[in-house]
Amino acid sequence: MSYLQHILQPGETVKFATRLHWSVYWPGLLAVALAGLGGIVALATIDMDRINPVLLAPLGLLFAWGAFSLVAAWIHRWTTEIAVTNRRIIFKHGFFRRHTIEMYMDKVESVDVDQSVAGRLFGYGDILVRGTGASLEPLRRIAQPIEFRNHVTAG
Repeated sequence: MSYLQHILQPGETVKFATRLHWSVYWPGLLAVALAGLGGIVALATIDMDRINPVLLAPLGLLFAWGAFSLVAAWIHRWTTEIAVTNRRIIFKHGFFRRHTIEMYMDKVESVDVDQSVAGRLFGYGDILVRGTGASLEPLRRIAQPIEFRNHVTAG
């Protein structure tokens, strides 16, 4: 059972649920691709009897960092839940160490959406929910940010 389904109050329904956008994988994918391309070029241009480990070591480290980054992004995306219900906005991330933020809809003053050019093309953005007395921390790289805002502001 997801965290969201576990904490719904009686009579509360989910209007919209989203998650982190798949673009969270970009840094790891780029590192793995560069390491792989560098390894192919290095192996193709070097005599196989005299492979220089000093040349391949940085590529191995770049590949390891990229693989670690991909796993970390997958865990972060998998453990993040973002939803708008008929009563509140719910944001949760983390598995062992959970961080949750909830704001009741009657406390919301505005919802700011910030999208880069890439965000507009691929459908992600950052959201800042401003409320009376406090604001939610910015929710970064959220999939479908305009739909999220529309569900919050629709009441």
